[in-house]
Amino acid sequence: MRKYLFLFTFLLLSAKSFAQDKDFNYKFYGQIRTDFYYNSRANEETVDGLFYMYPKDKVYDATGKDLNATANGSFYTLYTRLGIDVQGPRLGRAKTSAKVEMDFRGSGTTFSTVRLRHAYLNLDWGKPSLLLGQTWHPLYGDVAPQILNLNMGAPFQPFSRAPQIRFRYKAGDIQLTGAAIWQSQYLSQGPDGKSQKYIKESCIPEIYIGADDKRSNWRVGACIEMISVKPRTQSVVEDEVYKVDERVTALSYEVHMKYTSPLWYVAAKSILGSNLTQVSMLGGYGVKSTDARTGEQEYSPNRNSSSWLNIAYGKKWKPAVFLGYMKNLGTSDEISKMYGTGTNVDQLVSTSAELTYNVPHWKLGVEYNLTSAWYGSMKSSNGKIIDTHSVSNNRLVATVLFMF
Repeated sequence: MRKYLFLFTFLLLSAKSFAQDKDFNYKFYGQIRTDFYYNSRANEETVDGLFYMYPKDKVYDATGKDLNATANGSFYTLYTRLGIDVQGPRLGRAKTSAKVEMDFRGSGTTFSTVRLRHAYLNLDWGKPSLLLGQTWHPLYGDVAPQILNLNMGAPFQPFSRAPQIRFRYKAGDIQLTGAAIWQSQYLSQGPDGKSQKYIKESCIPEIYIGADDKRSNWRVGACIEMISVKPRTQSVVEDEVYKVDERVTALSYEVHMKYTSPLWYVAAKSILGSNLTQVSMLGGYGVKSTDARTGEQEYSPNRNSSSWLNIAYGKKWKPAVFLGYMKNLGTSDEISKMYGTGTNVDQLVSTSAELTYNVPHWKLGVEYNLTSAWYGSMKSSNGKIIDTHSVSNNRLVATVLFMF
């Protein structure tokens, strides 16, 4: 890690010298962030509990006690980050800019190591612009909850940063966006768990097309997204290996709105999603048929409806509430098994309330969250979940940020 910090410091010093000589301008920024959290039970989560999703189902021991009904909590500084914004010289008629940002979240079990968050260049001709690199997935977009939890509303809100080629065109109050998206740190689920190979072997990037109307204090928009992946390229039948050509293609639809004023922040988003596991949402796809000789499978995407509402008020003292709801809508075909995330969850409900204290360069806050998940068994005729029971988790988060 010291090597990366030395390299980053060297680049900053070099950038300063380069800025003076070559018509470059830069802005160095970052934050020190501390997070304390407490949960009343075990949960589906990543980053050792910092990125929280939803409570785990009940699992009983020999005496009937729930093994997942165990409280947990910890304190971390992994989301401390450093970044640099660069304004470069014109390239023809285009204004040039770039961003590099990193934190110490790591991945898997390698926490407290440097991780790339954003790394992109941007060409801006006024109305049209072109971005190349890694940044927020367009489904995350410019409308997201303002909450303390680091999941930023997931799994109700799409959450991912991804390599992409993004083109935007602005005409008055209208902004049109088209993007081709690949995967790096946030991956699709499939027969082998999370993996980049499903979209890599597909040779077709994820496609996003959206439109926004931005006027006065309002922003409203909608989009359509397509993902086409290859679950497998080979199968094994009675110890014989066969090359197979499998593909599952899914479409998702999203609408969003946001109102901002000096005191108010009101935002909402609703998604009819299919196979959006690469953006930290629930779903996947099921096997609808299997070739008896080669084992080649055909698939049917699982559909989920997810919506959230976030309301915040104030400047120095800012209370806020968040409401999220997800419903498993099943598949359009009869299936035999499912690959994905939370495929045994029928619905999720999440409510949270927080209070933050905000002054220049500082933010302190506490948040309470209650999330309930309804688990059950899958109905093979359409992939829906039946015979459900609910499980709930109480989560408390306390955060201190120093921003520079």
